[in-house]
Amino acid sequence: MDCNHHIPVYSRRDFLTRSSMGIGAMGLASLLNPLTAVGRNTGMVNFPGNLPHFAPKAKRIIYLFQSGAPSQIDLFDHKPLLQEMYGQELPESVRQGQRLTGMTAGQSSFPLAGTLFNFQRYGESQAWMSELIPHQAAISDELCFIHSMHTEAINHDPAATFIQTGSQFPGRPSMGSWIDYGLGSMNDNLPAFIVLVTKGKGGQPLYARLWGNGFLPSQHQGVQFRAGKDPVLYLTNPAGIDREHRGEQLRFLQQLQENQFAKVQDPEIEARIAQYEMAFRMQASVPEVTDTSGEPDYIYDLYGPDSRNPGTYAANCLLARRLAEKGVRFIQLYHRGWDQHDNLPSGITRQCRETDQASAALITDLKQRGMLDDTLVIWGGEFGRTNYSQGQLSNTNYGRDHHPKCFSLWMAGAGVKKGFSYGKTDDFSYNIVENPVHVHDFQASIMHLMGIDHEQFTFKFQGRRYRLTDVHGKVVKEILA
Repeated sequence: MDCNHHIPVYSRRDFLTRSSMGIGAMGLASLLNPLTAVGRNTGMVNFPGNLPHFAPKAKRIIYLFQSGAPSQIDLFDHKPLLQEMYGQELPESVRQGQRLTGMTAGQSSFPLAGTLFNFQRYGESQAWMSELIPHQAAISDELCFIHSMHTEAINHDPAATFIQTGSQFPGRPSMGSWIDYGLGSMNDNLPAFIVLVTKGKGGQPLYARLWGNGFLPSQHQGVQFRAGKDPVLYLTNPAGIDREHRGEQLRFLQQLQENQFAKVQDPEIEARIAQYEMAFRMQASVPEVTDTSGEPDYIYDLYGPDSRNPGTYAANCLLARRLAEKGVRFIQLYHRGWDQHDNLPSGITRQCRETDQASAALITDLKQRGMLDDTLVIWGGEFGRTNYSQGQLSNTNYGRDHHPKCFSLWMAGAGVKKGFSYGKTDDFSYNIVENPVHVHDFQASIMHLMGIDHEQFTFKFQGRRYRLTDVHGKVVKEILA
């Protein structure tokens, strides 16, 4: 018998894989009618068709991520005792030997630093809020505060990766990618997951893997929009190439890709076809949605003067509303600069000046358009800040180190209670004393609002079924409206 002669034996998996070869032919049809080229308005062939698991409260999410970790003590978590004990040592009974970063572990003294900013109650909800954020204070009755967030990571990169992807380690899909993969797009002419980063801001690095697709098909990665004449890199045609020629080139490239797929059966080839198709459609849709020149003056006034300057936080908040109107499923804003290890009073004042008005304006704008009822807005960072001063404390200045054991964020809109505060920290804003909310609980709750059971929504990779919340997390039902 010829040992080199091999008779292939096909399994059921081989049969199902090979039977999908004709799906690649749908790519060309999707250029002509992308809404009907596949069975649903998804733009992809491997859509998990049993989603949503139940009726969603939210159709879309706008996540205002404040990179660097805003100080809860100076914004949302009012602690009068810290004022009274200003300059005194952090009691060991409060610290309880908890882990510190390398930046303060060597300090011989941990002087308590109450905020220098005034707090007062606002709205019918009587929420305590800082004078630093008057515009958010004015809409306090729309906000749902979680004061008992906690995380496992003590440094920025793993903490940001954790709250964005459910893992401290790189390689997992981001929350936006999971939702894109599970629910698909509401507008096939724009990506379902779009990322906006405030221009010109220093601070902790932002890596593209924070909005990456991980092991999910690559068409589900976030697409970054930038300020300037080319919001999406490499989208415009080069000189001498018009839209008709680009279409012909795309059709020829698609044929090559389909031939390659027939040979190697790599699903990433289909993902690449979908990305080329989306880019072709975006050539027409992106310039229209990013051109805010037609917005009336009262809208610019609502968001603040920076909203006329593309790429600023205010301009990105306005753009986020326009993208939400167009049916973008997940819109992620990143604003850096909250990492105030020293000179916090001046630094946080600047950060609030850049973000407060526009954050509140987004809620107001969505509400006046009737969109807040089905849009979930989230505001917060990756962890909290310490109640003691990093470095020298004075009567007018202090810094704060990283603190993962408790921090605050707020949510507003679809499916969450209005004018509601959940969870409580101790009198030192150091430990949680009521209703702790882990990052995975937070993620499970977001998925629930989108109609997804986080425990049932998985993706098999390298022999294991993964989910956004790993093997943890429970829905925080108390915050649900």
